[in-house]
Amino acid sequence: MPDTDIAKESFLPPEPLQFRLAVDARPERLDKVLAQLLPDHSRSRLQGWIASGHVLVNDHAVKNKQTVYPGDVITVWEQIPPEALAFAPEDVTFCVVAESPDWIIVDKPAGLVTHPGAGNWHGTLLNGLLYRYPELASVARAGIVHRLDKDTSGLLVVARHDRAQTHLVRQLQARSVSREYLALVHGRVSDSGTIRAEIGRDPRVPVRMSVDRPVAAKAAVTHYTALRSGHTPEEKGVCLVQCVLETGRTHQIRVHMASIGHALVADTLYGGSCLAGATRQLLHARALRFDDFSSGQRISFESPLATDFEQVLEAITWQD
Repeated sequence: MPDTDIAKESFLPPEPLQFRLAVDARPERLDKVLAQLLPDHSRSRLQGWIASGHVLVNDHAVKNKQTVYPGDVITVWEQIPPEALAFAPEDVTFCVVAESPDWIIVDKPAGLVTHPGAGNWHGTLLNGLLYRYPELASVARAGIVHRLDKDTSGLLVVARHDRAQTHLVRQLQARSVSREYLALVHGRVSDSGTIRAEIGRDPRVPVRMSVDRPVAAKAAVTHYTALRSGHTPEEKGVCLVQCVLETGRTHQIRVHMASIGHALVADTLYGGSCLAGATRQLLHARALRFDDFSSGQRISFESPLATDFEQVLEAITWQD
């Protein structure tokens, strides 16, 4: 593991900040006064510092709603905002299937966040890539050109330099990158079909995406084929489905399959139920194909199902 304590120390000031309020200052709530004294920090962040004991008034611990008065001395230990360390290298476990001077093929495990964001500022695949491949610090987003949801397992490609990243992004835009997934869904799915439905934020639940009156909707196309059907130990019908993406919208397969009445097993955000021991949405990025930057040849990679996915499939009684 990298010495994260040393990394953090480089962001911290050597001494706390001290402010003595003017003798003609008006009595005011501490958090409001701090917001005026430290305008580079949000009020909610300052309130967090107060609550965690990183702010003292006259050398005493205080609360957010406490009033400060003329002549009071406020001592503040500035804390590292979580996003400041978002792009720090960390020793994160993930599997590399193949690599070249232009790209890296990662087999992402379920449970690993791809890119830092709100609530997940460290311990992501991006942090792990920067640790294992330090040269990626010079590439935008550490070379990541497409993402997988936290609880989706499987393949994604990472560019090792700017030109390769541009090459891959253009293929994604042209819809020439082939991304094939396996999903276990509720119900019995007809043989095959294509879902063409715009996806955007759900106006009622911000963490969800939706095809029903979506906010800032974008075109999305998913091709699906039913592979086999069966029932779980709970006597619930399920179907193993192959999905091929033309576009790559957030939660695309999860939203599209739920929109036609076949939510993914254990995808509780979109109406799925936890069956046959499944504890996360059963979605796996099985195959990836694209044109190689250096040779121009079409190359492809495949990934076996994760162990937990296989265990669920073994618990199902298959009918075909």
